[in-house]
Amino acid sequence: MPNIYGEGAPSASGMRVAIVAALFNDQFTKRLCNGAVTTAREHGVADEAIDVYWVPGAFEIPLMAGELAASGAYDAIACVGAVVRGETPHFDFVAGEAARGIMEAGRDSGVPVGFGVITRHPGAGGGALRRQRGQQGERGDVRCSPRGRAAARGHGDR
Repeated sequence: MPNIYGEGAPSASGMRVAIVAALFNDQFTKRLCNGAVTTAREHGVADEAIDVYWVPGAFEIPLMAGELAASGAYDAIACVGAVVRGETPHFDFVAGEAARGIMEAGRDSGVPVGFGVITRHPGAGGGALRRQRGQQGERGDVRCSPRGRAAARGHGDR
């Protein structure tokens, strides 16, 4: 029988989770943030172990995520934001740099940093909005933490 990792719903009880959320486009990001909080709770994270940090926009998310990850205070960090395409290349720069910076924050610190920044094109369908509850990305944060990986393998807190 092969070893299978990442299936099931690992417990995040006892973990500390930070959520970094962008204020810009808050008609989307408030719902994304609420979804991340709900998902953390569903996995056993206590309310007092969930900290939410609001930053001006998606471009600023990586800086805060990097600082929080480097602090050693969190087992996982979820980043949520929304970038809406306009008529300039600004969208491409902001979305791309947010993605790169969030990835680097996790890679450089070893702390799982989840990417929940949606991109939206005016007039596009609402697929990303229907998924805002955090059902995929933020659950990945719990599984990627060292404790979450051990729990997923059935090894408890090792």
